Amino acid sequence: MPRTARTSKLPHNLYATCHRRRNINMADAAPAGGRGGFRGGFGGSRGGRGGPRGRGRGRGRGRGRGKEDQKEWMPVTKLGRLVRDGKIRSLEEIYLFSLPIKEYEIIDFFIGPDLKDEVLKIMPVLKIMPVQKQTRAGQRTRFKAFVAIGDSKGHIGLGVKCIVPVRRGYWGNKIGKPHTVPCKVTGKCGSVTVRLIPAPRGTGIVSAPVPKKLLQMAGIEDCYTSARGSTGTLGNFAKATYAAIAKTYAYLTPDLWKEMPLNKTPYQEFADYLIKNHRPVTGQRPTEAL
Repeated sequence: MPRTARTSKLPHNLYATCHRRRNINMADAAPAGGRGGFRGGFGGSRGGRGGPRGRGRGRGRGRGRGKEDQKEWMPVTKLGRLVRDGKIRSLEEIYLFSLPIKEYEIIDFFIGPDLKDEVLKIMPVLKIMPVQKQTRAGQRTRFKAFVAIGDSKGHIGLGVKCIVPVRRGYWGNKIGKPHTVPCKVTGKCGSVTVRLIPAPRGTGIVSAPVPKKLLQMAGIEDCYTSARGSTGTLGNFAKATYAAIAKTYAYLTPDLWKEMPLNKTPYQEFADYLIKNHRPVTGQRPTEAL
C-alpha cells in the first residue's frame, strides 16, 4: 500500500490573513510621498476616490457638472424663442394650437423639476434576455427597455415619444379635483388591447404593474383596466396603455361643446416681435457703408 504524506488542515482564510499582514508591513515601510514603497511616482498629493483631489464621486476631478457649468439655452425655433421670452406661459397653449415641439428644453422649461422617470424593462427582472445581431465583426448584443416620464399632474411620455396632455375626470358627482379618466378609452398596439374604465374615488389603480406605473405618472388616482392579447410583450403593453391615455382628449364630452372664440396662433400674434427681436442669422457678412 503506497504511503501518503500527512497534511495538516490549515484554516481557510490563513492565506488571506498572511497576505493582508504582508501588505500592511510594506505600507508601513514605504515613505509617505513615494509610489510603490520607494522613490519616484506621483507623490502623496493625489488623493483616493472621494478625497479632496481624488477621482470619482465627491469633490475630485470626476465630479459632475454643476448648474454654473451648464450652457445657457439658445433656442433655434420660433416656439422656443417665444417660450424663453415668456410669451407662452404653459404647455396647454402649445397643445391648443397643435404646435410641434422640436426642442426638449421647452418641456424642461415648464415641467422640468416635476418630471419623474421610470425604466420599464421589456423582460421580467428575473429573466433578462439579450437581443443579438450577427455582424461582420461578431455578435452585437443590446438590451431593450422603455422609459416612461411624467409629472403626476396631467402629462405623460413613453420612450422616444413626445409628452402628451392627459385629461382627467370624475366618476359620478363632480366633487373635488379630477381623479380618474373622463370616459372609457381603448388603446391598441400589436395584439395587445388595453381599456381604461373610470372608477369611484378611493378605488386606486386596478391593473398590472406596467400600466399602473404609467397611470400613476399621468396623475390618475382611480381607474379600472382591462387587457387582452399577448400582454407578456411588455413593450406593446406599455404602448397600448400610452395610446389609451392619449385618447382621453379625443372624446368630446358635453362640457366641451360650448363655442370658443378662434384666437390667433402664437406665430401670428407675435409675428412682429419675432421679426424685430429674432432675425435669422445668415452666412454673409454685412457690407460696410462707404
